[in-house]
Amino acid sequence: MRINEQIHIREVRVTSATGEQLGIMPTREALRMAEEQHLDLVEVAPKAKPPVCRIMDFGKYRYEQQKREKEARKKQKVISIKEVKLRPHIEQHDFEVKLKNALRFIGEGNKVKVTIMFRGREMSHPELGKEVLSRVAEALGDGVTIERNAKMEGRNMSMVVAPKSQKSSNKSKRPSTEKDQPKGGNHNAEN
Repeated sequence: MRINEQIHIREVRVTSATGEQLGIMPTREALRMAEEQHLDLVEVAPKAKPPVCRIMDFGKYRYEQQKREKEARKKQKVISIKEVKLRPHIEQHDFEVKLKNALRFIGEGNKVKVTIMFRGREMSHPELGKEVLSRVAEALGDGVTIERNAKMEGRNMSMVVAPKSQKSSNKSKRPSTEKDQPKGGNHNAEN
């Protein structure tokens, strides 16, 4: 954004600090008006014909804009993809450890990519990998949604699971109504 003396156009369309249209005028006159009000002349629409400038307190405007951006970043949730690697002939205890890691990642709100790594002759039996992936999906239960089903990628077979959205789980909890409350006077009193 160009402000005050940085604006080198001959004529500009000016709006006041309150948003009132002041019309098209020479840039020098618009600068003089802004200085009289102890404000800045800020170019808000440089592509327009003629460019649109607004008389405002530029420092205050930048401060509020940075504040809005900070709030937007605060509300933003970053979801990353974590990976859990398994083998087709994985033992039960190792499977449980990997499953516990996947559950922890999902509990943190991250997506999990479950990868089965094949070596050598294991490539000729992709059904073993699918079986392990289906065991993982079954063990993770209803708390997850499968975003991408089992798919071969070179020597690996992978599946992506994500936590179910919080909104849908809140809908299942029904709020208590008057019907649920016991009839009578004081509900908190002991009988």
